[in-house]
Amino acid sequence: MSAPVKSEQAERARTILHEWVESESLRRHCYSVADSLRHFAATSGGDPDLWEAVGLLHDMDYERHPNLEQSPEDGHPFVGVAWLRAQGWSEEVCRAILSHADYAGVERVTPLEKTLYAVDELSGFVMAVARVRPSRSVHEVNVASVRKKMKDKAFARAVNRDDIVRGAAELGLPLEEVMAGVIAALQADAERLGLAGDR
Repeated sequence: MSAPVKSEQAERARTILHEWVESESLRRHCYSVADSLRHFAATSGGDPDLWEAVGLLHDMDYERHPNLEQSPEDGHPFVGVAWLRAQGWSEEVCRAILSHADYAGVERVTPLEKTLYAVDELSGFVMAVARVRPSRSVHEVNVASVRKKMKDKAFARAVNRDDIVRGAAELGLPLEEVMAGVIAALQADAERLGLAGDR
C-alpha cells in the first residue's frame, strides 16, 4: 500500500535534513522537535505533516552555518530559509523557521510559530534528562523530573531555561502541560531518538 500523499512533505523534509546535517545528535534534536510539533498540531488545528516538516527543517543549516554571534541577516537560520524559499517551500514554513531565532526579528504570531519556539529548547532538555536516567530511557521521564532538572543550573547549562518558560507563556499554556506533551511525543519515538533505554 502506498503512503498517503499527506506524508510527502515530512518525507521531503527528512531527506533535506539528512543531506544538510551529518551529526547524529543534531538530527535527533530535529526529530525530537518534529515529534513535539506533530503532537501539538492535533490540539492546535494544525497540519501535523507540515508542522513535522518545520521541526525537521528548523536547524537544517546549523551545522554548516551556526551563527553563534547571532547575526540578524547571515548564517542560521537565514541560509536554510533562503534555500527553502528557492526550492518552493511555503512562506508559512519559512516564517516559522525564522521566528524561532529571536535575533531574526520575526514576531511569532501563528500557533505553529509559537509552538516551535515553545518546544525547541524543551525537546532538547527532555532528551538530556532521559540520558541521565539509570536506564537512559525517556519512558522514565516525567514532568516532575524535568522540573527538578530545570532548577539545577549546572545540568544541561547550554539550554536556555528562560526560553522554555517564555515559550509556554507565549503559547498560553501552563509549562507543565507543554512539558507533558513533549515527553509524550518523545516517548512515542524513543527508538529513533536513541532513548528507548538499555535492554
